[in-house]
Order: sequence, then C-alpha cells, then structure tokens
Amino acid sequence: MSTQDPDLTRRAGRALDAANFFLADVRDGLGPYLAVYLLTEQHWDEARIGLVMSVATIAGILAQTPAGALVDATRAKRTVMAVAAILVTLASLSLPLFPSFLPVAISQGIAQAAGVIFPPAIAAVSLGIFGHRAFTRRIGRNETFNHAGNAVAAGLAGLSAYWFGPTVVFYLLGGMAIASLVSILAIPERAIDHDLARGLDGANDAEHHEQPSGLKVLLTSRPLLVFAICALLFHLSNAAMLPLVGQKLALQDKNLGTSLMSACIVAAQLVMVPFAMLVGAKADTWGHKRFFLAALLILPIRGALYTLSDNPFWLVGVQLLDGVGAGIFGAIFPVIVADLMRNTGRFNVAQGAVITAQSIGAALSTTLAGFVVVGAGYSAAFITLGVVAAIGAVICLLALPETRHGGPRRRGETAAPASAIAAE
Repeated sequence: MSTQDPDLTRRAGRALDAANFFLADVRDGLGPYLAVYLLTEQHWDEARIGLVMSVATIAGILAQTPAGALVDATRAKRTVMAVAAILVTLASLSLPLFPSFLPVAISQGIAQAAGVIFPPAIAAVSLGIFGHRAFTRRIGRNETFNHAGNAVAAGLAGLSAYWFGPTVVFYLLGGMAIASLVSILAIPERAIDHDLARGLDGANDAEHHEQPSGLKVLLTSRPLLVFAICALLFHLSNAAMLPLVGQKLALQDKNLGTSLMSACIVAAQLVMVPFAMLVGAKADTWGHKRFFLAALLILPIRGALYTLSDNPFWLVGVQLLDGVGAGIFGAIFPVIVADLMRNTGRFNVAQGAVITAQSIGAALSTTLAGFVVVGAGYSAAFITLGVVAAIGAVICLLALPETRHGGPRRRGETAAPASAIAAE
C-alpha cells in the first residue's frame, strides 16, 4: 500500500517470515509421517493407509472453498489462522491415544479441514500488506521461509526419531504450533488492507475500487477452470509419491523408516528454497505459465526414476526433484490465481475453489496408488502417477494462456482487469 508506514510494513514482513517458517510443520499436520507411523507402529497395510488418508482429505475438500470465502469476508484473519493451528495440532496429537481406523479418520479429517485455511489466509495477508506490485516477490519469500521451516522440522524429526522412535514427531508438532501462534499474532492488524487482501486492486479510481464480483466468476473464467484441472492433475500425480517412498524405505528398515523419510523431506525442502526464490525473482519476467509447466513436467521424470532402484540413497536423491516441482508450484500457484482474479474481490474464494480441485486430486492419488501397489507393485504405481502429470502438462501447454499482466509493472501501474484474461 502506497500510504503505509514503511516501518509497519517491515515489522509485518518479519512476522510473516516467522509465521511461514513455523507453520511449515503445522499446516500439514503429520503429513507423510502419518503413513510411516501407521505402517510401522500400527501395522496397517498400504491400501488401508491410502484409504484413511483419502477419507481425511475429503473433509479438506468440503472445507476448502468455504475457507477461502471466509478469508475473503473476515477482517480477523490472524485469529482464524491461530484457531486453525490449534485445531490441527490437537487433532494430530490425539492419534497415539486413539489409533484405530475410525478415530484416525476423524482426527485427520479435522486436521485437514482446519489446515486448508492456511494457504488462502497467508496469501491474503501477504497481498493485503504488500499489494499486487510486490506480490510475486513476497510469495517467493513466503515459500522460501516455508520450505526452510519444513527442512529444519524434518531434520529435527529425523534425528530425534533415530533415538526415540517415530512418535517423536508428535512432540515436535506441538512445539512448532506454539511458535506459530506467537508469530501469527505478531503480524500488526493495522498493516493489512482487507479490500486489497481479497483481490480488489486498491486503485484510487472508482472503476477499479468497487464491490466484489459475483461468485459466478469462478465458473465463467475459462483460464481459471483450465488451471484448476491442471492443479488437480498435478496433485493426483504428486500427493502419493512421497508416502510411497516412505513406505518403501520403512519396509527395508523399520527402525530407520522415519529417519529416512525425514532425509527425503529435508533433501526436497532444501531444493525448494532456491526455486521458490527463483519464482519470486524471475516469474514476472520469464512468464508465469512457463514456471507452472516446468512443475508439471518434473513429475513424470521423478516417477520413472523411482522405479530404477530400491537403494535408500537413490530414493532420497530422486526426491530432490520434488523440491524442483513442488517449490515452483507452491510459489507460482497464488500468483496465477491473483492474476486471474485481479479486481474481482474473489481472490481467496478462487484460491479455495482451485485448492478444492487439487485436494480432490490428492485424495484420489493416495487411494489410486495404494490399490496399484497392492495389485501390481510400487513401480507400476510410480509410472501411473507420472502419466497423470504428463496429461496435465499437455493440457497446460495447449489450453492455459500466459496470465501475467504484460510483464513487470512499474510503481503505481495497474494491470488489465481480470475479465480481459478470463475472456481469452
């Protein structure tokens, strides 16, 4: 915002850095550790693990679009994030106490439903503080701190699990949750422009500073629908890959399963940091679509490489490619949605709608992979997931237009209205 106190903006930026760092371990709950814990400690089979993870994800699917609408509507964005962090943590910490199928499905459903608030809320707060002009760079910075937080948490989990067992991840999650609450509440409330945070341009002229568009914009923007399909296919391919790798590693050595999973996560997160920074620095120059297409194309390569060897060092090495694809996707996703929804006032509900689509892909991914593993083995599952991503890349190449508004914008320069892109 042009009239905002620079000191206030800097203080808000530092608090947002800390929130992204500590929420990295909280926003996904147990994440891939859930599969390792259920396989090694509770002795569940792969199909049952995939099913409970998919059932839990359905709760997130149902909550996602309403969560985006809530972020658009509320001026208590910090409180909403704090409550979500508490719910995710309590639901995850209940798992060792109630380890049978139904309680696990319910607790993880609560965690998933609460966790969906973080992506639109973090993006909204970032847009509300820094505006459209600096949004791409800020999202790149957000993702950098998010991946750094994931790497540190995974490293701590791996070292601790080696000595104390897989359940140590529950204690780590609790500590990170407390730190995330402090960071969220440290973001100055008055630094957030809530109209700008929902995608209204914040321009001074009456034409652009208007009431939000109707929700039908979610269905009438063809590029948004294409992007949602591609995001669904990305997660249909990507979501199950890391849990499958974790299961392969755990089956080779139960005692090292969690530690090796942590090595995979740390390896990927360390690669995500520079790629998130690259998106923030170069996406407005090189093009938003090119980065998204690159994220899709990494997945078929990664899936094929996983089939070449069961050696733990090879599997961890291939996992580095996850850092490339996921690092790019995480940074470019809110940027493309902001491009498409600019001046509509529906930025966060559009994020929620697209994340709903990708959550459907993630839910189907674990179920699909689990049944393919049981029926044809791990290699067949990895190849199947890679083919899904290749289909998404073709759709992206042929049907998704470039979304950036004419390259980098000068200070004070506004973009074309979203309807101009939606009409393409």
